[in-house]
Amino acid sequence: MMQRALRPSALIPPGFDVESAVCDGATTVITVRPRSDKSLCPGCGASSGRIHSRYQRCLTDLPLAGRPVRLVVVARRFRCFTVMCSRRIFTERFDDGALAPWARRTARLDLLVHHLGLALGGRPAASFARRLMLPVSNDTLLRVVRRRGCQPFAVPSVIGIDDWAWRRNQRYGTIICDLERRRPIALLPDREPATAQAWLAGQPQIAVVARDRGGGYALAVAKALPQATQVADRWHLMENASHAFLDAVRKSMRQVRVAVGAATINPVLLTSAERIQYEGYLRREDTNAAIFRQAETGVSIKEIVRLTGHSRGLVRKVLRGQRTDVFRVRESSLEHHLPWLDAQWASGHYNGADLWRRLKVLGFRGSERVVREWTTRRRRAETPDVQSIQRVPSARTIARLMTNGRDALSKSETVTIAAIEKGVPLLVEAREIIIAFHAMIRKKTHVDLDPWLERACASLVASFANGITNDKAAINAAITTSWSNGQTEGQITKLKLVKRQMYGRAKLDLLQARLIGAT
Repeated sequence: MMQRALRPSALIPPGFDVESAVCDGATTVITVRPRSDKSLCPGCGASSGRIHSRYQRCLTDLPLAGRPVRLVVVARRFRCFTVMCSRRIFTERFDDGALAPWARRTARLDLLVHHLGLALGGRPAASFARRLMLPVSNDTLLRVVRRRGCQPFAVPSVIGIDDWAWRRNQRYGTIICDLERRRPIALLPDREPATAQAWLAGQPQIAVVARDRGGGYALAVAKALPQATQVADRWHLMENASHAFLDAVRKSMRQVRVAVGAATINPVLLTSAERIQYEGYLRREDTNAAIFRQAETGVSIKEIVRLTGHSRGLVRKVLRGQRTDVFRVRESSLEHHLPWLDAQWASGHYNGADLWRRLKVLGFRGSERVVREWTTRRRRAETPDVQSIQRVPSARTIARLMTNGRDALSKSETVTIAAIEKGVPLLVEAREIIIAFHAMIRKKTHVDLDPWLERACASLVASFANGITNDKAAINAAITTSWSNGQTEGQITKLKLVKRQMYGRAKLDLLQARLIGAT
């Protein structure tokens, strides 16, 4: 195959001829002239070949052989002879793909700077650009990203909408994604229904909107796009169902204690940490009793908040029976090593000191005492007696044990759950209802929804069932269609990464340019 010689014109933007190339120390200086003998007037668009004068434009181009390149363009000024044109003299215009007016960088270098800013942001991109022999500051990188902004998006027909946190629990925004093309198309400054409604009203062709279970977006879609099909997110449905069962367990904690035989607690047998928790439980019970007395007389929640001075959230928890746990279970430093410890225990290794030494090799940084206490509790759990089953686990633990398989429980856990199932049959019914709902979502059997609602509305998860009834059309669409808000959740994760790269100080236009421009 014949090899071709590398011409100097191949190293410069198209439309120019090289006059000279000089290596001035650490920089390569290339002087070029435009090939055309005419130019278009930017005022009237007429072509002119009458040269008025010449001048030099200095631009930065892509580096060459590890050295920065300075491009010197011998540009011209032309005269315009159009009678009605306000310009008499104009500077030469070039193709925007080569040199833009008033630019200090070539178009191809500006494109590279733009992509560096999209991928890395300000300071990280500036540091990387210096290694590439591209002298550009972090402010310039962000300015280029802002100037180019976002490209116009294709008209969507299926979208996903969800909120994201500017600052958790304080300020939120809204993200909108095109689910068919799998890319974000807009960021809104808040999550108010009016803001989302204004954006949706400008897109009347949208036929399907996937959203979360919140009522704000549902209201906005109903007002702006009444003909559109709303689809509830399946992951949120599954999570809401699991949380409903946890609430049912919390409401039933008094009956659970009676069933397990721990309705009364002997403070003498408590450890120091348990005694502190028990004293807090007694104080909570006094607060709960005061709130219940107000509610029994027909006082509204707003009035109870004013009379007692407690928050609205606390009053609602008390009235829902979600504030009756005696002991709170905290996460242990062994949490991530429990599968390994369970496997070792099953294989016959019962020595706590030996298990601790082997755990240290695997990276465990806790003390030997923690492992010894775990082996002691595990050994006691294998011998179900009266003392071991009288200690009632937390509501979250009970919910987990009741939904796990029996083969995954220890002997004492099996005895405890059996006592709860026998003493609190309503809790067993609630578990079966939630399991049936999960199966309905997974198998996409929407015909089972109406019978399920009839059964659930008369159970401990009636509040969850009422929410399903109010949003029944969106639930049916979630079961029957393939659309879901999972893509939108993934884009929110990407948005959080971009926001944290800029230390949470980026404004909406920069966040939108980086998120959408890099997709």
